[in-house]
Amino acid sequence: MIATTPNTVRFGLKLVAYPIQFVAFWLAVALPFLYLPLLHGGLRGGQATVFGSLLAVNVAALVIGHGHSSDETENR
Repeated sequence: MIATTPNTVRFGLKLVAYPIQFVAFWLAVALPFLYLPLLHGGLRGGQATVFGSLLAVNVAALVIGHGHSSDETENR
């Protein structure tokens, strides 16, 4: 059995979490631009569902990607 140290586990978690946090951060930045075409003509029919789903994904991306830039500055 291979023994792992806490530092190895922490490094592994950072290795996995960083790309996810990076994508979530930039997704949270880019998604609001998709609101504009939906809101321009008013929400009709199924567009309200699309808008609500887009808003929920944006909130999730904000929560997941929240610490992205702070982690980068700590490592410098």
